[in-house]
Amino acid sequence: MLSEINKIINQVKSFESKDPKDIEAFRLKILGKKGHIADFFSKFKNVKNSEKKIVGQQINLLKTLSQEKINQLKKIDFNKNKSKAEFEDLTKPGSALKLGSRHPISIIRDRIIDIFSKIGFNISEGPEIEDDWHNFTAL
Repeated sequence: MLSEINKIINQVKSFESKDPKDIEAFRLKILGKKGHIADFFSKFKNVKNSEKKIVGQQINLLKTLSQEKINQLKKIDFNKNKSKAEFEDLTKPGSALKLGSRHPISIIRDRIIDIFSKIGFNISEGPEIEDDWHNFTAL
């Protein structure tokens, strides 16, 4: 089992790619649920007690190396895309703002007003609250 782990460690160290799809496929191959590390952890229970310490250290080394390698490759790809975006045409007009829509209550209120207008009612606007003068004294 140690030879298998060392073989995978060498593959991780030698892996180089700039294609995000290749990086993701490599990540799944090594770190995925059905990847090499999960397979090694499932076989770990069958290892002799005297070898468990060494095998466990190698598996953990493989795991950390692969995570670091994948993060490093993703960072390179991210920086490449970022620098490309920084030098786009700065004189290009911006995108148009998307306008909002009407509130559902306003839509229903307008429909009700339209229906009542068709049957002869009209809309009157005035103060929301009447004061004492208009309610009692002026009458």
